[in-house]
Amino acid sequence: MTAEESWHAARLIPTSGINGAEEQERRATSALLAVMSAVREFGRALTQPLGAPAAAVQTFIEVPFELDGRKLIPDGLIRVTRGQRSWTALVEVKTGSNELQVEQLENYLDIAARFGFDAVITISNEISPMPGQHPAAVDRRKLKKVALHHWSWSEVLCEAVVQKEHRGVADPEQAWVLGELIRYLEHPRSGAMAFEDMGSSWVPVRDAVEARTLRSTDKIAPDVVLRFEALLRFAGLQLGRRLGTDVTPALSRKELAEPQVRLSRQVAQLVGDGRLSGGVRIPDTVGTLHVTADLRAGRVICGVDVDGPREGRPATRVNWLLRQLKNAPDSVRLEAFVAHGRGAGASELLGTVRANPALLIADPQKEIRGFRVEISAPMGTKRGTGRNSFIDSVLNAVSAFYEEVVQNLKPWSATPPKIRAEAAFVPPADVPVALVSTAPSSQDGPELVPAREAPADVTPPVPQGA
Repeated sequence: MTAEESWHAARLIPTSGINGAEEQERRATSALLAVMSAVREFGRALTQPLGAPAAAVQTFIEVPFELDGRKLIPDGLIRVTRGQRSWTALVEVKTGSNELQVEQLENYLDIAARFGFDAVITISNEISPMPGQHPAAVDRRKLKKVALHHWSWSEVLCEAVVQKEHRGVADPEQAWVLGELIRYLEHPRSGAMAFEDMGSSWVPVRDAVEARTLRSTDKIAPDVVLRFEALLRFAGLQLGRRLGTDVTPALSRKELAEPQVRLSRQVAQLVGDGRLSGGVRIPDTVGTLHVTADLRAGRVICGVDVDGPREGRPATRVNWLLRQLKNAPDSVRLEAFVAHGRGAGASELLGTVRANPALLIADPQKEIRGFRVEISAPMGTKRGTGRNSFIDSVLNAVSAFYEEVVQNLKPWSATPPKIRAEAAFVPPADVPVALVSTAPSSQDGPELVPAREAPADVTPPVPQGA
């Protein structure tokens, strides 16, 4: 190795010299807020969904305030002004495994309310289990005048990558600055961590599910359910970062409005069936990507439901699906659903159906309306990351299923109607034009001449007494 090959390139945001959590948080805060102010597209992408106007972003760090005789210093402040309208938010940042403190957040909410600010934004490695739900349980009365928002560092990194690599940054120098922020956040010493822990309740719940001793009243069950929801959000962020699009949790309006209802249902499913389930929505795909972790069977199952063609014989519809799965592994499980059918449909592995498509047709007289495509992978059991970890087994299963199956599936579309060719009309050559009484018509073509009905066989009446 030559001397020059060992030289390190100068970085805009260096990771050297970070000593302790306080320095880590201060550097991460300053780096993020500075880039939000410098890169217009990135700053707007983060602040506009929170209600800020589309304008230049001003950022400040460690702004001091007085509250009831105490001096409080939030990590940062964001201000966006356009015309007469001004939007201001306080920022609280945590890095590494440090968690948000409820008392600290409530103090900042009081400051924001007193000074007429619009919001308080928290940034940490905690991932909210549902969109709009904050990881810290603050007093809801303090949210009447001030909004409370949360960004995980995974969300910030995902937004930065999507903006730079997919949406684009107009100014090349600003694009380079945003790339330096991405490089910094991806470094292990930055304190911006990925989802790495299922929590202290994971092992007791896993063992209780296997022993069938878990109860719905156990306090450890909801914690594992919420961690799984957060894991699915992280899986969506990772996938969206690679695809350059927004991958969102598959939740109904009722579940978004009443998260406690979904939590209760998920806990009941975990206790009764030993399963954790959820899904993510990916734009322009055939359907929701469903994810199920079967703790008793030790499997992670990923699946998607596909609407079948609306025309053609059952064999034609099965072959339509097989053509799209030509590169999928033989271990993929297929299930066919018929119209007005109840219960499970005909099910076989893809490798078997390739050899004999008729195996997926239970009744040739019934119309196949849809298919389910699933793949099953071994489930890890450890709470952290690495070999045999639950987190990595779920993330790998989601990524592989999308790459091998979902991205290759396209919804069926009917063949456009074709215009019927019109036959050219040529009048008889030996007849004067003035005497031709026919002309082209849309009804021209082979005509069916109705067959004459045979006369009824009338039998003369037989005289009486004959």
